[in-house]
Formats: sequence, C-alpha cells, structure tokens
Amino acid sequence: MSAATPQELVERALAASTADDCVVIIHDTTSANLRWANNTLTTNGQMSGRTATVVSFVASGDSVAAASTSGSATTVDEIAGIMRAADAAARLAEPAEDANPLVRDRTSSDWDEPATPTDITVYDAVAPALGEAFGRAAGAGRLLYGFVDHAVTTTYLGSSTGLRLRHVQPTGHFACTAKDTALTTSAWLGAATRDFADIDPLALDDELARRLAWAARRVDLPAGRYDTILPPTAVADLMVDTYWYAGARDAWEGQSVYSQRPTGTRIGERITAPGVHLMSDPALPDVACTPFAVVGSSDSERSVFDNGLPLARTEWIRDGELTSLIQTRHTATMTEQPATPYIDNLVLEIDSGSGTIDDLVAGTERGLLVTSLWYIRLVDPQSLLLTGLTRDGVYLVENGEITGAVNNFRWNESPVDLLGRFTHASATTRSFSREWGADYFPRTATPALRIPDFNMSSVSQAM
Repeated sequence: MSAATPQELVERALAASTADDCVVIIHDTTSANLRWANNTLTTNGQMSGRTATVVSFVASGDSVAAASTSGSATTVDEIAGIMRAADAAARLAEPAEDANPLVRDRTSSDWDEPATPTDITVYDAVAPALGEAFGRAAGAGRLLYGFVDHAVTTTYLGSSTGLRLRHVQPTGHFACTAKDTALTTSAWLGAATRDFADIDPLALDDELARRLAWAARRVDLPAGRYDTILPPTAVADLMVDTYWYAGARDAWEGQSVYSQRPTGTRIGERITAPGVHLMSDPALPDVACTPFAVVGSSDSERSVFDNGLPLARTEWIRDGELTSLIQTRHTATMTEQPATPYIDNLVLEIDSGSGTIDDLVAGTERGLLVTSLWYIRLVDPQSLLLTGLTRDGVYLVENGEITGAVNNFRWNESPVDLLGRFTHASATTRSFSREWGADYFPRTATPALRIPDFNMSSVSQAM
C-alpha cells in the first residue's frame, strides 16, 4: 500500500481500535549530518523515518488497564497491526495504578499541516566555513575531527477523546575535537542549535586553537580538591542528572536526594544557595520544546493518561528552594502537590551570574579549568553523588591566566551540593551537554560555575 499521511494514520487507528479509548502518537523525523576526520569531510547523510505508538485503554468496572505498542508505520496496514497489538495487550494488562481521565478536546491550529522536513541544505553556510577551518588547521598543525547533525521531528498526537495536537521540533548540534599532529593533546567544543544559523565553525576553530596552545606546557597534579571552573557544557552535564533524578515518586518513597525521610519530599526546603533558579519552560525561544505531554508508556515519572496535558513554565528550584518535582497527575495526589509533568528543556540561572568563563578565569588565583566531563554515572541516589572523568582539556589557572594543561582526573561530586558551594557564576547561555546532549537531552541553558573545592578523587590515565 502507498504511504499515508500522519493524520490519516491517526484517524484510521482511532477508528479501527476496539478498546474503550485510544491515543495515537506519530513521530515523523528527517535528519541530515556531516562527519569529518583529519581535516577532511568523510561522510554525509540524510535520513527519514516515521514511528507510531498506539496506547489502548480498556475499562473493567472501576478500573482501567492500559498498554502500548510501537513500531515503524507509513501505511494503513502497518498502523493497523500496531493498533491490534496494543488493543490485545491492554485486554491482558493489570489495572493501571496511574489511571486518570484522559485529556479531552484540544486541537492545534496547524493539525492539518504536513510534516516539516530538513535536508543537507541546512549546512549551506556551515560546510564552506568548515572547509576553510580544515585548511587553517592543516596549515597550523592541527587535526580536526567532528560531527554535525540536524533533525526535525513533527509529532502528531490524536486521541479518542478529541485530541488533535501537532508540534515541530528542530534539534541540531555541532561537536569538534582538535588534536596536535602527534596526537598527544586534544581539545573539544560542542554547541547546540535549532537551525545552524548561529554556528560559526571558524570561531569555534579559533577557540580550539587557543586551547591547544594552552597545552604547550604540561603540569602533572595529584588528586585532591581544587578551585575548579566548569564551563556551561559541563554544568549542563550535571544539571541534566539533577533534573532526571527529580521524580516525585522516588522522592516520596525515600529513594532520592529530594526525599524527606522516612516518607515525603523536600519541597519547600532550601536545598541550594540563595539566588539559584532551575526551571523548564516550553516557550523559551532558544530551547523551545513540545508544549504538551507526549508519553508512550508509563513509569514512575510519566503517565500515558497524561497525554496531551498542557505544559507550562515550571520552577524546580526557586531562589534555592525546592519548589517542584516531576509529577504526573497520579503522583500529585500522592504528594498533595500540583501536577508538574516532565518538560524537555532545562535552564539554570544564578542571580549573581555575570560575564563569561574568561571572567571567572581572570578572577582565579590558582585552580583548574575543566572543559569537558564524560562517562558520568550515579554512585548514590540519596545524595545524588555522581562520578565521572575529565576529558579533552584540563588546564591550570595561575594568577588569572591559563599557564598549561594538566592530567585528567576521576571526580566525585553531587550537583545539588555544588549548587550550594559555588562561589562565582557567569551569565547563563545556551549550552550543550557533551554526555547527554547528542542523544537524550539537547536543550539546556546554563552558566559557568566556579567551585572552590571540587573533588578530583584520583588521577586518570585517560587521554
């Protein structure tokens, strides 16, 4: 059969479902990428795909069971198969603990519009500048390795209760590593973007060259606690974990740093320094995201019954006080707090934050500038203690200047604790989490932070 439009897939699945209620989610995605190594473009690609999730709801007395099935779907036959599997699974499922009335009767003004695509022309300005950067790097003895990706996902969410919602989400990133020709030093930069109009490969190459020049002198340092400057990208790494572990149910059950033991949450308690604000807002221009809940399956932080629920600005931490946790309507009744669903962006602002990372360096007598974190893992959920490694550039700061590169470290820190101990912050800027941004959480805005006693727990042999 020929391909159907996303709207046709939604309507045919809803009409054919034999469940009591049904939600259909279509994600139509196109993407384009470039990859380079040794100052040479190596590959480029353009891809497209469409996936569907059908959530079926079956009532029995006072209870409702729910089940979902997902798969690739471009034809009516394919969506019908997914729908039948979801209906059958819902009839075998146990009653849903998170059951709530489905969201009703909302329609996006652009519901009838086709999916919005991207293609390789998104790099019409970036590609020539990359070529110039390759030539400059080769002439100066630098090797550039990197990747750019741009994807546009159009989401269609329809339901038997009258939802017809559509959202277009562009997502892009630039990541580049520079090395010397002996492959003994390296530096990394990454940036997030919606359309690549704000990406300047030549400016990014200039910064990579500056960082490689800092490494002309090598200093070996032992493990210990150091006055440490973290750039916005590293702060984004840590804030994403701060957010991901902010589920209300886990906190209520005593399993997280946000728990008030033995039962309850720390909402209303000061958990960081004053002047710290952590928030999500679908409408923020640089990090705009889907303004309604899209949930393929339920877990402790998300509920399929909340599909289509409007999302609005949510303050997770306000002036150092924990004000919200990630709540479904179900967990909100448990904690007696408003429902504050998961939102796909995150912003950290500090009242005293100003200037740039260079200003933080200039104000540091002796310390470290850590440009990149990686391999971050949770050690203890009760304190949100994380561990990880440094990578591609740790630099010694002396009397306000970078004087050399130092060895890599393994570190152990809690980002919640860091938000209570930092001494200086830059202005908040659009950021890109190296650990999580490419695949999981690309929309962040964070400042650089200076931590007076960051715990470098051991020396790492990683290059």
